[in-house]
Amino acid sequence: MAGGLALSACATAFPDTSAAGLDTIARRSGRRFGSSVGGGSAGTITGSFADPRYRALLVAECGALVHENELKWSSIRPSPTSFDFGAPDSILAFAEEHGLAMRGHTLLWHHPDWFPNWVASYDFGARPAAEAERMIREHVATVCRRYGTRIYSYDVVNEAVHNWRGDMRETAFSRAMGSAEAVVDLAFRTARETAPHAQLVYNDYMAWEPWNEVHRTGVLRLLEGFRRRGVPVDALGVQSHIGTENSDDSIGFGAAQEQAWRRFIDEVVGMGYDLVITEFDVHDKGLPADVPTRDRAVADYARAYLDLMLSYPQMGDILVWGMTDRYSWLQDRWVRPDGLPKRVAPYDADFQPKPLRAAIADALRGAVPSRAGRRRAGA
Repeated sequence: MAGGLALSACATAFPDTSAAGLDTIARRSGRRFGSSVGGGSAGTITGSFADPRYRALLVAECGALVHENELKWSSIRPSPTSFDFGAPDSILAFAEEHGLAMRGHTLLWHHPDWFPNWVASYDFGARPAAEAERMIREHVATVCRRYGTRIYSYDVVNEAVHNWRGDMRETAFSRAMGSAEAVVDLAFRTARETAPHAQLVYNDYMAWEPWNEVHRTGVLRLLEGFRRRGVPVDALGVQSHIGTENSDDSIGFGAAQEQAWRRFIDEVVGMGYDLVITEFDVHDKGLPADVPTRDRAVADYARAYLDLMLSYPQMGDILVWGMTDRYSWLQDRWVRPDGLPKRVAPYDADFQPKPLRAAIADALRGAVPSRAGRRRAGA
């Protein structure tokens, strides 16, 4: 694994049981705090669920969970005619055993690179639009009906906007149906029909750093289109992978465009959308090697971001994309020039709480009360 993060046995530390967990703090302002959990092989970056220490940390700190990869098409749809729900079922059962709510990620990752291989070569037949529509309806309805009210919020569509062009991504489904808008609209309408209780979220990774301007504009265009077409979308999922740009040649950290980001969020909530932070972490690739220096910079940057986001009453639940550096997806992508493991999550690889955890707690303590989730598009 790149970055040299060993997955060996280590000392374990959890929050002081006399102190409030992050979800307990979040609940005071009407929100949940939660995390992703991965059902991959034990000892791998995606295998957090197999680690009893990670499961204990989830119970100690979280009120909500989300599958990292286990509910995506590539995991549950091995062929055009079959589904496999073994992995997501086991994580949901754990969540219910411990009284944790569950988000669903994702019903449609509208990105050509992340569908299972069979989608690209699928023969949509003599009536491709009808067949593509049938398949999208079948997939969304199958997942939503299987889980019923056990999943309270869905990232119905994920990353449909091209990040550096600002237009909609093209996939096998959009080619068959004639437009990407037709595909994503259908996914939301089917989700509303089959999961009428659920919060329906459009999820994307536009952020407040300067390399996101075109992406933000494209997302606003999509959200405006949803409202114009009467598509039942309740909230924008702001992934919140902040810090260093996620690319091989990036070296800088931060440079937040706070005013531009506020304008973006103001436009989103002005259209009647709620907000969810769905995948929070702080990429530290551009920071010095010294651990205290890095941890302080990550925590300060996170605090500024969360303070801004939590000043909006439309801001609902907050989920991090991994509770520990040990199981962060960022460890084997866009490696640091010095080759050191990244320090991007609330807990380090040895399950020790970091300044980032304190920054999240302090931001939650200062949050305005949330009214997110009380309104639903099309209701």
